[in-house]
Amino acid sequence: MNEEELVEYFRAQMRKDPDMASAVAAIRTLLEFLKRDKGETILGLRESLKWATDCLTGEDSSVAVSSGGELFLRFISLTSLEHQDLSRCKKVMEERGELFLEKISMSRTKVAKLCHTFIKDGAKILTHSYSRVVLRVLEKAAAEKKRFSVYVTESQPDSAGRQMAEALRKLNVPVTVVLDAAVGYVLEKVDLVIVGAEGVVESGGIINKIGTYQMAVCSKAHNKPFYVVAESFKFVRLYPLNQQDVPDKFKIYCDFHLFITTFSEHSWRSCWCRVRRCSSLSALTQTT
Repeated sequence: MNEEELVEYFRAQMRKDPDMASAVAAIRTLLEFLKRDKGETILGLRESLKWATDCLTGEDSSVAVSSGGELFLRFISLTSLEHQDLSRCKKVMEERGELFLEKISMSRTKVAKLCHTFIKDGAKILTHSYSRVVLRVLEKAAAEKKRFSVYVTESQPDSAGRQMAEALRKLNVPVTVVLDAAVGYVLEKVDLVIVGAEGVVESGGIINKIGTYQMAVCSKAHNKPFYVVAESFKFVRLYPLNQQDVPDKFKIYCDFHLFITTFSEHSWRSCWCRVRRCSSLSALTQTT
């Protein structure tokens, strides 16, 4: 596969299932690339997969695509130490790739099963922007016949919170859209905060949409539990020390259809948020 075919296959996966995580689509693409690769050495195969990962990161610069690609390569390439025959090695790599894809495809379901117990009957929840994994957790809680209501931030500049609100209304969950600037005001009414993450870094912090950091700070000031739910493939090998230390490739400008605007620094899509501790599987993180 050349770069054009690789990117088009990735886009086709995203079009086929809009609810699919970009990292899952990227790993599906890498697995297809592995099956079609004509490399004659294990080293060449690894280099080709690294090149393919870089191409996908260029197409979608989210943290999850980068970390998912790295985890995929690490998971399947361990077989190179066990088999010297290239054809046998490649076959085992494909089998491990399928296994890895199957595991990460079930991540949201596992997260929802583990985390819905944190939502008690009658709870008032605050969430930020639109997160598929948070939505899955709330969907699971609603399926368990728990009564709860949700406040969701509007999440400017792309108003992703309104998309989240619409999805919750389809589940018959009471939802209120609030201004981003009203987080401090709303927090005294809620019982807990749940957000998603684009990436979980080595320090235990998260990279997520702009606005997450001040929500965490306000939650701590109000002594409210702050939970982060994220799939395990979003763990990334980064150790940012502050907001400015996050690599620029993970900062994405939001697109407007009606305006052509040069955004200032505060309009970056991603911000870094430091939380106290983080589990190593199907991330559930709480500030203390």
